[in-house]
Amino acid sequence: MASPHPATVDLSFLDRAALEALIATQQEKLLNRDKEIEHLKLVIAKLRRMLFGTKSEKIGREIDQLELKLEELETQQAERVAASMQASDSTKARPVRRPLPEHLPREVHTHLPGEDACPDCDGQLRKLGEDVSEILERVPATYKVIRHVRVKMACSRCDVIVQAPGPSRPIERGLPGPNLLAHVLVSKYADHLPLYRQSEIFSREGIELERSTLADWAGAASHLLAPLVLAASE
Repeated sequence: MASPHPATVDLSFLDRAALEALIATQQEKLLNRDKEIEHLKLVIAKLRRMLFGTKSEKIGREIDQLELKLEELETQQAERVAASMQASDSTKARPVRRPLPEHLPREVHTHLPGEDACPDCDGQLRKLGEDVSEILERVPATYKVIRHVRVKMACSRCDVIVQAPGPSRPIERGLPGPNLLAHVLVSKYADHLPLYRQSEIFSREGIELERSTLADWAGAASHLLAPLVLAASE
């Protein structure tokens, strides 16, 4: 849920004393919010331990509600921190973040100065060094259609026709490939994303997949994976 407060507030009309008082008030609110966030984390951890032991659906729903509340509090906290830093024109260094995972591919964008020569004396510019920063970006999921073409070959001496067998599919004569089917199942059972929500997401990508179709896939896949589930439970 978006906060009703604007992301930026014009505080130019305040004098220094009033501004410092406002910042102090906001810091106190943030401290109280920090305590509430830590309390929620402890409660969620306790409920998760109870959930592991009892498999209670009621506890699961309570955890979901607390997770949403915690998410909202942390979002509001981050917004207030950003607003306070802007209001105080703070240059204080932010906490050091964890480095981005090394296994992710890197795409380098090099930004050169707009000047070809020194703007003061028109002297030749030479490289002194460079500042490097990284951002984490997402490449939207891509979909493709794999067309299997089975060429028919006929004997030039008799009437025999030969053709390669069709590739196997997770669902007999079904539309989804194994990766797409795995994505639907993980989204439903691991990420708790209902099929009707998945249908809406596919629609935004220009792919019309009805909820009933996804349900057919999930049911067929459950039947296909039943022997593995049975073996794992033994």
